[in-house]
Amino acid sequence: MKKKFAMEDLDCANCAAKMEDAIKKIEGVHDATVSFMAQKLTIDADEDRFQEIMQEVVKVCKKVEPDTRILL
Repeated sequence: MKKKFAMEDLDCANCAAKMEDAIKKIEGVHDATVSFMAQKLTIDADEDRFQEIMQEVVKVCKKVEPDTRILL
């Protein structure tokens, strides 16, 4: 399942790259892109575990940049 989410308060391109790398390491994630310029997250992950995966994604992003929000 591929979905796009808006992000808020993503402050730097380096943080976006770190988030993208960390998200790609989550089990069940096939691909992920974090765009600093567009403030968007695009994720392709297992459909049957999508909610669980998104909870992990939120945790990973908060570790990199605590002020960033993913609008689910």
